[in-house]
Amino acid sequence: VQLQASGGGLVQPGGSMRLSCVASGFTSDHIDIGWFRQAPGKGREAVSCISSGFGATYNANFLRGRFTISRDNAKNTVYLQMDGLEPEDTAVYYCAVVNMDFSGTYCDPTDYWGQGTLVTVSS
Repeated sequence: VQLQASGGGLVQPGGSMRLSCVASGFTSDHIDIGWFRQAPGKGREAVSCISSGFGATYNANFLRGRFTISRDNAKNTVYLQMDGLEPEDTAVYYCAVVNMDFSGTYCDPTDYWGQGTLVTVSS
């Protein structure tokens, strides 16, 4: 059972970046996956989550529509498209298997986490 996150790096304020999370080793295709982040000196917070089949998404209020989560079930991959990046978005981003409801009102991580990928927004 493995989650592999990739796509981080250095980007200028206002720029874009896409993160990928590939899931492998799971016995079921019905896995909800989310992105979390942890900025230096701060706690981990949920960013965006997506369900496996019914299309529900959860998005943190601070995103203000700047990030978009999507998935390609044929590739077992979840993407996080990040636009309008701000220095405050600098953090290590993790993907995880999550529990979420049909309406996308909550997104709680399970014990399955990827290794994290660093996103740095700086000029």
